[in-house]
Formats: sequence, C-alpha cells, structure tokens
Amino acid sequence: MSDPPRSLVYGTALALAIGWVLYVGRDVFVPIVFSVLVVYVFVGLTRMLSRIPGLGSRMPASVRYALAISVIAYGLAATFWLVAANLGTVVEVASRYQGPLLATIQDAAGRLGLESQPTWATLRQNILAQTNPQRLVTSTVGTVTSVASSLLVGVLYVAFLLVELRTAPDKLARLSDDPVRRAQLQKIITRINSRIGTYLALKTFVSVLTGLVSWAIMAWLGLEFAPFWGVVIALLNYVPYIGSFLSVFFPVGFGLLQFGFSTDLLILLSALTAAQFLIGNILDTYLMGSSLNLSPFAILFSLAAWSSLWGVSGAFLAVPVTACIVMVLAEFPRTQAIAVLLSRSGRLDEE
Repeated sequence: MSDPPRSLVYGTALALAIGWVLYVGRDVFVPIVFSVLVVYVFVGLTRMLSRIPGLGSRMPASVRYALAISVIAYGLAATFWLVAANLGTVVEVASRYQGPLLATIQDAAGRLGLESQPTWATLRQNILAQTNPQRLVTSTVGTVTSVASSLLVGVLYVAFLLVELRTAPDKLARLSDDPVRRAQLQKIITRINSRIGTYLALKTFVSVLTGLVSWAIMAWLGLEFAPFWGVVIALLNYVPYIGSFLSVFFPVGFGLLQFGFSTDLLILLSALTAAQFLIGNILDTYLMGSSLNLSPFAILFSLAAWSSLWGVSGAFLAVPVTACIVMVLAEFPRTQAIAVLLSRSGRLDEE
C-alpha cells in the first residue's frame, strides 16, 4: 500500500477510535470542556476589568478575580432562578391553557381533514398508551440528578483550573527541550486563546443583546413569561443555525396558545424573525468577521457531529471545539489540507 492510502486508512481509523472514546466518555469530557470555556470567560472578564480607564490599572489582581467570579456566579444564579421561578409559575397556570391548547389541536385536526376531533380523554388515552409512567418518572429524576451532579463537578473543575492558571506557562515551557517545538506549541496555544476568547466574548454580547431585544418584543406584545423566553433565546443563540430557528419556534408556539391564530401571533412571528435576521446576519457577521475562520459547511457539519456525540451539550460546544481542532491541524504539514478545507476562505493565516 502506497503512502497516501496508508495515511488515509490510519487517519480514518484514528478518527473513529477518538470518536468512540469521546462518545463513551461524554459524561467525563463534557463537564471538562464546559469548565474550560467558563475559565476563558473568567480570564476575558479580568482583562476587561484591567482596561477600565483610570481604575483598571490600579485595581489589584485579586480584586479583579473576585469581581469576575462574582459576575459569573451572579449571572448563573440569576439564570437558574429565573428558569426555576417561571417553571413553577407555568405549573400554576397550566390549567388556564388547557382550553386554548385543546382548541388549537382541534383546529389543526380540522385543517388536516381528520374525521373525529380529539378530546382530552382521547388524547390522554393515546399518550398513556405510548408512555410508561414509571419509566418517565425514573428518567426525569435521573436527568435532574445528572444535571445537578454535572454542575457540581463543573464548579470543582473550574476551581482547580483557575488554580492551575498560575503554573500553566511553566508547565508548557517544560513539555519539550526542543526550542522549535516549544515555540510551535506556544504559537498554537496563543492563537487558540486569542480566537476562542474573542469568539466567546463577542458571542456572549450578541446573545445577551438578542435575548434583550426579543424580550422587549415579547413584553410589548404582552406574551407571558417574556423574561424566561428571553433567557432561552439568549442561550439558544450559542447554537449555530438551528438555535435561531428554535428561538422563534418556542415563543411563537407558546404565543399560539395565548393569542390563537390572530394578528398578534403574526406580529410576534414577524418581529422575532426580523430580530434574528438583523442581529444574526448583520451585527453578528460584522462583529465576528473571521474570528474563528470556519466555513459555514464546517460549522454545520461540526454541529451534526458533536450533537451526535454529546447531545445538546455538543450543539453548544461544536463551534469552539471545532475551531480548536482546525487551529491545531493547521500547524502540521500533513494535516494542513484538512484545515484549509474547513476554513472560511482557505487562508490559514487569516485573523
């Protein structure tokens, strides 16, 4: 077997082996990757605080670290509190939407030409026939327990990673005695830190702005739970392409229960779609530019691949993880061709 086919076979086998390890060990890898991204946000916040005119240069490093941790902790706590509070309210007012929900289902059944209109009795019977209540309860409890344990593990990872930041440069400098390899490793890490840090900062700003604009639109139209949907939209904005669709689909679907097929629903659909289009295709593109240098196809492919490996978490992590892989591949002659194909313009030195 000649060298190129042999390299292709070995490369394919290695990729499949790595994919299998990532899939089997997703419960271990996902919290670690999320923790690394949180550390990136933490470091970015400390740098922003140091650039405050007149105050940043005088602020001790310990104070900047404490403020950055406080901001991140407050943001996470506020998000979880808002979600929990709105979920409790949803349970309380759920009975109010039973009538509109049934009317919507019956209207849809009539439009589809179904002979018999569904009732709550028939819907309940059909749902219970397809659902195992014991399995559903067990699955729900398992999911809640898994999320809680993942959050606890993530907090521990973040704490230890922050401690490791002080000694990381010395460790990297001792990885190799070869100055060329050491310089190459430092170059890769610097590029990853710069691009991923810039991406996360800009993406967070765009996501928060999208959530605020969407919240203002929904509040103006009188949609219930507008703050909750604003948080959901801000989080979904981290998921490329599909997140924009879901950011409109979920609140409009709820608006269908509240407004029915009305002018308010049409305005809600049009306004949220316009906000997603203007912010996502104009402001997002202007701010991001080629910060990660990934082609649209590479982003879509990475979304499908990482979602298959790590589920919903993979959808949020797809872009930064793929960008890191491409930047590493670009530093080695044998893998530069793959990096070129996955890049936006084919130029690996594009910043």
